[in-house]
Formats: sequence, structure tokens, C-alpha cells
Amino acid sequence: MSMIDLDLDTLSGMTPLRHVTYSLGSNLGDRMEYLQGATDLLRQTPGMKVTGVSSVYETDPVGLTDQPLFLNIIVQADSTLASNVMLERAHAIEDAFDRVRTVLNGPRTIDVDLIAVADRVTNNDVLTLPHPRAHERAFVLVPWLELEPEAELVGHGRVADLVAGLDTTTVRRRDDLVIDL
Repeated sequence: MSMIDLDLDTLSGMTPLRHVTYSLGSNLGDRMEYLQGATDLLRQTPGMKVTGVSSVYETDPVGLTDQPLFLNIIVQADSTLASNVMLERAHAIEDAFDRVRTVLNGPRTIDVDLIAVADRVTNNDVLTLPHPRAHERAFVLVPWLELEPEAELVGHGRVADLVAGLDTTTVRRRDDLVIDL
């Protein structure tokens, strides 16, 4: 790892409070149980305070389309954790729910993606922020827009403008499903 790739917050030893956006999705087993469990684990993370959770959306799969429908949410938090620690937490949550990565864009019990950490931009072997495909994914942007109407995705613009350019018919709000906080 070069000095450029090091998290500047790690170098200074102090991490400021930053606004964080995670995208969670599930299309295997009890999808709501997995979303609720992952949200609960994010809430229990020291150094992180969940500030909002979007409505639940049922979405068509992207890429590999021959698989069950997904349930997706956005979870936002304020955190003092370093970005790489937030990513490690996302992976630990996936591991806790037996996430298996055998097929790219394949079915999964839970997917926890770190989408954005404030206005941070980074690209190294471990972490890319903002998430490299977030700007083209309606299943991320629609619930994010609901939760934060003025949101901006660094390097891509306002989330509202990005949503306006996407096919959102694949993203359906499920008012009968609610994540408990």
C-alpha cells in the first residue's frame, strides 16, 4: 500500500464524525429477517449511530436476472470509524449471515455495500468510494432519494437527477414491510 492509499484519518489518529450510506439487499431465505438483522448489527457497531432507514423496496435482480426478487433498503449513519473499518464491518455482517460469493451478482442472503462516506473519494485495492456502480443502480438511488432528498453522490451529482435518468419500474416500494429501529 502506498502513502497515497492510506486513509488520512488513520494517519492523524482522529476520525471526524461523517455521514455514511449503506445499501442492504437480500433475495434468499427470510429476506426481511436478514435485512432487519443486518440493520441491527449496524446499530450495534461502536462508533456508529444509525440515523435513518429507508422504506423497503422489492427490486428485480441486476446482471444475473434468473434469480429471486430482492428486498433492498438504505441505512444511513453518522460514524467516527475509518472508511476501511466501515467496510470491514459490512463484510463481517455478511459473514454473520452466511453470505456466499460464488456467482457475480448472484443470489445472496445479505449484501451490505458501503455506498458513500461523506464526500470522501478513494480508490485502492480494498475500497472504492463512492461505490463504483451506485450511480447506475435504481435499487440504491430510489431508497436513498426517499431518505435524503437533497443527497449528492460525489463525482456524479444529485441523487434526484441520477434517479430521473434511470428506469425505476424495477424498484417497487413495499409499504407492508418495515424495518424496526
